[in-house]
Amino acid sequence: MSVEPHSTAALHTEGVFVIPSIGKKRLSLKLGFSFFLFGLINNVLYVIILSAALDLVPPSTPKGIIAFCNITPALIAKLGWPYFLKGRIRYARRIVSCCTLSFIGMLVVAFHESLYSRLLGICLASFSSGLGEMTFLQLSTTYSRSVGGRSVGYFASGTGAAGIVGAFMWWELRGLGISTGVGISAVLPFILPLAYFFLLPRPAAFMHQSSSASYTLVPADDLETEIDDELSAQDDVESRQPKVTVSLSAADKWRLVKPMLLKYMLPLFCVYTFEYTINQGVAPTLLYPVPSHGLISKIIHSVRDYYPLWQLVYQTTVFFSRSSISLGLKTLPAHLLPAPAIIQFVILLLLVFESAVGLLPEDRQGGSIFLVFMLISIEGVCGGLAYVNVFYRINQEQPDPASAHNPEITKQEREFKIGSIGFADSSGILLASILAVPTEIELCRAQVARAKYLCRGL
Repeated sequence: MSVEPHSTAALHTEGVFVIPSIGKKRLSLKLGFSFFLFGLINNVLYVIILSAALDLVPPSTPKGIIAFCNITPALIAKLGWPYFLKGRIRYARRIVSCCTLSFIGMLVVAFHESLYSRLLGICLASFSSGLGEMTFLQLSTTYSRSVGGRSVGYFASGTGAAGIVGAFMWWELRGLGISTGVGISAVLPFILPLAYFFLLPRPAAFMHQSSSASYTLVPADDLETEIDDELSAQDDVESRQPKVTVSLSAADKWRLVKPMLLKYMLPLFCVYTFEYTINQGVAPTLLYPVPSHGLISKIIHSVRDYYPLWQLVYQTTVFFSRSSISLGLKTLPAHLLPAPAIIQFVILLLLVFESAVGLLPEDRQGGSIFLVFMLISIEGVCGGLAYVNVFYRINQEQPDPASAHNPEITKQEREFKIGSIGFADSSGILLASILAVPTEIELCRAQVARAKYLCRGL
């Protein structure tokens, strides 16, 4: 059978699908852009909601309730789905479901003025974001380890970019009002299924690549299985032999989780607890008189400008550090994974001391601002490195020898391991949101005690 050299459709002949090979560079670009979009779009609504918190609730309502509703449903999703659900993951259905939930949630926020309705909408979008993050990380395990590792790097880079893009988007959209601004952002989730179905290269494109041939041969059964997984084609299901359903038991999951508790989960939990305690509890009190000269005077025009500046510094450094793998930098050795948490704890102590007492004399205000700038930059770098390296390491782990003989069990174990880690960072954020309120109050009291009243004027 002859094959046209420029044909892009898969052809079927004698029990084999003939798939045209795409250049390795083009495949890598499509893979990278797809996972970058997954990370960006999945997390950007979370950032938009936090950025819009002042506009979404009445002045008398504590803004912390927005943060609570924006993280708790995500934590429930990350805890419930991998630990309590069994069997194979239907990625297409999950991604379409996440898109639908986010869209509905943002529409509820946009077009309902009731506080409880808006909180419900935020909860829906949060649940979708938590489920989506877990799903895309699990999706990376369906590729070979080398390709999957790059996928994690691109996804982490996208989540880092979400902080900057989300804050900038709301800065531009807020002038349109809640209904229009949030309503426009509600269409963003539709990018996820579009990227999944029309942009993302399938694992077979990498597994069966051949540099010496224009076309590669893929067994028909493999491709039919993939089509069924993504589109649920009933005619394919009926034509195949029935298969035995396998799934991980509770004992299997505990066996897999146990070695990861101290190795991966504790460092990630600590990193997120420390950095969000800094961001939500300490950073709002890192205030100084408005500078009258120098570069900083062109950025800071009122005391209220300090907190957005610290957040911008943090989000920017997180983006670059989460992009470290996609930029080709070396990963952290496994024994250094706890290092970012240790460094962040030291930074937390230093910033608490700077806020409460002051690390430098009062007449060296410029030095204090520069010191805080550097410490928050290091905080962001540590947070981003912890995230991308923990998930990269899990993606690269070798399968359990006891289950290596069963490809389906091995696949589910890889998916479960990377999905089970997600609740560590979300629970760290939740704990930090609880610690942040008393931390901010006590630091403000300490400043007032030394006749520094800037925190009272906010």
